[in-house]
Amino acid sequence: MKRVVVLISGAGRNLQALIDAQRHGRLPDCLVGVISSRADAPGVQRARDAGLPARCITPADFTDRPEFDAALMRQIDDWAADWVVLAGFMRILTPGFTQHYAGRLLNIHPSLLPRHPGLRTHAAARAAGDARHGATVHFVTEALDGGPRIIQGALMVRPEDTDETLAERVMVEVERRIYPQAVAWAVAGRLTVDAMGRVGLDDRTLQAPLSLDDLEAGF
Repeated sequence: MKRVVVLISGAGRNLQALIDAQRHGRLPDCLVGVISSRADAPGVQRARDAGLPARCITPADFTDRPEFDAALMRQIDDWAADWVVLAGFMRILTPGFTQHYAGRLLNIHPSLLPRHPGLRTHAAARAAGDARHGATVHFVTEALDGGPRIIQGALMVRPEDTDETLAERVMVEVERRIYPQAVAWAVAGRLTVDAMGRVGLDDRTLQAPLSLDDLEAGF
């Protein structure tokens, strides 16, 4: 079975979605460790409650980003990870890191990329008057939130939504569904990306990111 290490910085809600998916058989028994960039992140306790090894590697303990990323890589490689999954990991990774794990590094971003890369995406969607908002699972490259997209989930923005209610709806209705599925595809060997950035699922090259409707159709 493929081995997955999860990187977090905060509450670990997407980590919990992966743990729950594994517990209920929607994700194979593949999670082997969690690394947090913050010692006080609540997600660390989520990992330990699930019986997963958890390590805190904090940027303040290192002189620069390459040194920090090197420490991350040592721990990830000690766990013999096949895939690395970012779940609210609030650090910009160096090219050396992304190249080391090229083709096996995933992230979930709370917007319908390429719209609203970066932070405060829910506020940006509301400020732009977007009718639809959601989340995207993508391969990680050197481009911030710019890697090849795998699957997106969308919902309608309600007039009464605040930044907080929109964030909660995206988490519950979209992120918890699409991220465990993408990780399941990855560890089953069904998910690939080629040198041109074309995403493949089984023998199909995706012309556009998959959607929640595609999931319901049986992908």
